[in-house]
Amino acid sequence: MNKITNHMPTAELQALDAAHHLHPFTDNSALGKKGARIMKSATGVWLTDTEGHKIIDGMAGLWCVNIGYGRKELAQAAAQQIEELAYYNTFFQTSHIPAIALAAKIAEIAPAGMNKVFFAGSGSEANDTNIRLVRRYWDVMGQPEKRIIIARKNGYHGSTIGGGSLGGMSGIHKHGGLLSGIVHIGQPDWWSEGGDMTPEAFGLARAQELEAMIKQLGVENVAAFIGEPIQGAGGVIVPPSTYWPEIQRICDKYGILLIADEVITGFGRTGNWFGSETFGIRPHIMTIAKGLSSGYQPIGGSIVRDTVAEVIASDEFNHGYTYSGHPVAAAVALENLRIIQEEKLIEHVRNVAHPYLKERWDALTDHPMVGEAKLVGLMGSIALTPDKAKRAKFASEAGTVGYRTRERCFANDLIMRHVGDRMIIAPPLVITPAEIDVLIERAKKSLDESYASLKADGMFVAG
Repeated sequence: MNKITNHMPTAELQALDAAHHLHPFTDNSALGKKGARIMKSATGVWLTDTEGHKIIDGMAGLWCVNIGYGRKELAQAAAQQIEELAYYNTFFQTSHIPAIALAAKIAEIAPAGMNKVFFAGSGSEANDTNIRLVRRYWDVMGQPEKRIIIARKNGYHGSTIGGGSLGGMSGIHKHGGLLSGIVHIGQPDWWSEGGDMTPEAFGLARAQELEAMIKQLGVENVAAFIGEPIQGAGGVIVPPSTYWPEIQRICDKYGILLIADEVITGFGRTGNWFGSETFGIRPHIMTIAKGLSSGYQPIGGSIVRDTVAEVIASDEFNHGYTYSGHPVAAAVALENLRIIQEEKLIEHVRNVAHPYLKERWDALTDHPMVGEAKLVGLMGSIALTPDKAKRAKFASEAGTVGYRTRERCFANDLIMRHVGDRMIIAPPLVITPAEIDVLIERAKKSLDESYASLKADGMFVAG
């Protein structure tokens, strides 16, 4: 099929979209009236919409397009695999070459002692798998009462009923409720919740909520703890340095399983293969997706520590998906990992992109409405505030200022997302210093415009 170049006018596409397409995490009625922005093509870190605007993608799609857009090698890998074996399952004692090769490659780059992979179609599916993995583990270990999983408020682990329950976002819980046996403790967000404590003291205090919860529930009932090395959808919340070492100590002390959700932080995002390496975490299970294929194909999975996998493998595990280890997705993911490795993209993040972006990102704190700038690898956030010294919130409803700022970014052809009144970025790992300059200049322009409009509307005030 030829590339479609004679598409309908944007307004007609928007009307068709509104008539038939239900968008995720969207007020679809409002979007239908406004009209979606229609993306047409992309290359590197740049998107082109149907109006011809060149947009710099500061979010790598949904945190996932690590190697950038338009890589023909991945198209070729997909086409070749479709011709050879478009689909087969991994049920009923069968396997196929792409799944075998990808599992072996993941084991090669994973932390030592993590050599088994259970494939899924997304991070949400993989976290649903993790619920069953940890509960099945304790069943086989003769402790079926160990079923409770402790997670964190404002964490994000997907939007399925299982993943959404593990996550600590009330907006998701309102739409379908929670699974039983999942409880939440506080998040390590010093800027918003640390009060007069130092970041280090606050990090310890929040980690110690895990120990208090284990004691409250009874260690005999607790199966696992799950957390993102850095909270992504929660606003790129970088924990204080004291947080993860204390979480690790507590998990080790009480013998509960530790799940690191690496869906966003995996595959180079933090300047290492995995965020667990960046923060010194020793997980029993790692959730993976997004950067595994750079978003070119839907694929996810759970990397399982050998000691846990051996227990699971000793008996039947009645779980799986039609597309577990899909051959086309696996072939594309394998080629994606080759590119990350051979083109030294992790080294590029660590030695080139991160240092340059950090210098320019930190300088945004000079802006009158930016109180804090955080950046780990190519994953960053800035906190918007009307009073930096007090780390004050705006008087307006939470997220109002962030949304207005995001809209200015969008108008200025920059994809920068808001979470509440934090602005966040996670650009493709291939971004260059020159492209970082464009990102920052468009971000500054958007901040200036948002600040001016807030002042004009009398909204630059603390609550």
